Amino acid sequence: MTELRPETRTVHLPRPSLNGSRPIAVPIYQTSGFAFEDPAVFAEGMNRPDGAFVYGRLSNPTVRSLEEAVAGLEGGAGAVATASGMGAINSVLLGLLKPGDHMIAQKPLYGGTAAMLNDLASRFGIEVSYVPEDDPEALRAAVRPESRLVYLETIANPVTQVADLPGMCAAAREAGLVSVVDNTFASPVLCRPIEHGADIVVHSTTKYLSGHTDVLGGVAVFASEELYRKVWHFAVELGATADPFAAWLTLRGMQTLPLRMERHCANTRELALRLDNHPAVVAVHWPGLPSHPSHALARKLLPDFGGVFSFDLVGGRAAGEKFMSSVRLALLAPSLGGVETLVLHPATTSHRSLTPEELARHGIGEGTVRVAVGIEHIEDLWDDFSQALS
Repeated sequence: MTELRPETRTVHLPRPSLNGSRPIAVPIYQTSGFAFEDPAVFAEGMNRPDGAFVYGRLSNPTVRSLEEAVAGLEGGAGAVATASGMGAINSVLLGLLKPGDHMIAQKPLYGGTAAMLNDLASRFGIEVSYVPEDDPEALRAAVRPESRLVYLETIANPVTQVADLPGMCAAAREAGLVSVVDNTFASPVLCRPIEHGADIVVHSTTKYLSGHTDVLGGVAVFASEELYRKVWHFAVELGATADPFAAWLTLRGMQTLPLRMERHCANTRELALRLDNHPAVVAVHWPGLPSHPSHALARKLLPDFGGVFSFDLVGGRAAGEKFMSSVRLALLAPSLGGVETLVLHPATTSHRSLTPEELARHGIGEGTVRVAVGIEHIEDLWDDFSQALS
């Protein structure tokens, strides 16, 4: 399996062995716990992420199949599946940081992550310094004796800046810091941050991995066994455990991940190019465009440029609100990575907790519209966008 390409690995997922045979599809083990005949095996399973299945909060065969599948795709030593993407992020950060620590984060971040970092600072005294996502020297300058961790996003939400993963992760390692990368927007099809030096990769599996807008979930993948076991112990205490049915839905969706990503990227390319030439549009933010500040870096790191972009309209916020209320095929809704196209206004939704100054720091304008492009026919999508723009 380690030599197989992602297109094959997602089809042939890890499956439990059953007395000499294996199920073709991973089953749902919808049980809260497991019974034992040997007390020693029971006790050992309580303390190991790879031990016997004991209790649903610690481990479950369906959930473990998901963890092994994503760890395999990302090239990690192990993974912890959680009930949401924020569950994965919280498990990692709270499991590795303590009051008085310092961490470094890139400037553009998902709004939920940015809000949580503000909360860590105010409640636990975990100070955060922000640096550009593509400036290893700025990262080196921000390091303090109490620094512990660096947090990056492969493709940032929602203005799609691309992080210099090789440079930033190398700088983090030089300083003895753990590097954490949110790879949700790219998926393992477009990028595997561990190959670029990351220590931990997180995903909201709600998005591209499950791919059908019908499940909540998250996962953290670890490059080392040591970090994997350390965070697993904290995660089971935190109680952010993934549900077996949600894990099963995610596994089912993952089998078409490479096919879906190909279509997401192709549709996004066409929409971004057409909008970039539309007289009603001021700017399009997608790293596949030569005008995007991350374009050169994205070409080095990524085989394609993702299925999410944002744009600004002539007329600012009023024009953006008019556009979003005028689409008929695209849906005004949160999230991304499903088969349908979704639009939203980041300043009042995904990044609603940020101040105007913080929004500006993240590159988000009052009129910025984010588009998560689905797999519909491109001409139907363009017809919808054209009539909304008019």
